[in-house]
Amino acid sequence: MTRGPLSLADAAPGDAPLVARLIRELAAYEKLSQDVRATEDDIRRTLFEDPPQAHARIARWEGEPAGFALFFHNYSTFAGRHGLYVEDVFVREPFRGRGIGKALFGDLARIARERGCARMEWAVLDWNEPAIGFYTSLGARPIGGRTLFRLDGNRLADLAGS
Repeated sequence: MTRGPLSLADAAPGDAPLVARLIRELAAYEKLSQDVRATEDDIRRTLFEDPPQAHARIARWEGEPAGFALFFHNYSTFAGRHGLYVEDVFVREPFRGRGIGKALFGDLARIARERGCARMEWAVLDWNEPAIGFYTSLGARPIGGRTLFRLDGNRLADLAGS
């Protein structure tokens, strides 16, 4: 999709280094650089091998990489349909304020509708007030009464019995 100087397109295998770089930039913005373990090979394997485990869209402003969205499908037992889970949306600092984030979310909403998704969901860090304000301006609402839990590393291995 092209809209003026903005274009949105599926990431291609050659974009794995770019996606990895954008993930590192996002982690730096979120003050979580120490948590990034993904390599270009990880990105290549999970996004571009058959079947892909996740999908990425790249935003370019006048041809320059401006941001990305990474998503995958989950499932709603209550709706009896799959949903689209947005793992990350990130717009690089020099490109903010140009409507790129809104365009990426609109693009993801279009994909969700085309694929028959019941809903689109994502998480946000509690301190990220600019993002929270942006999401509510899109019409999104926080889901109250829920806390996100995670198992990883040794705790995941321990529970798996390995």
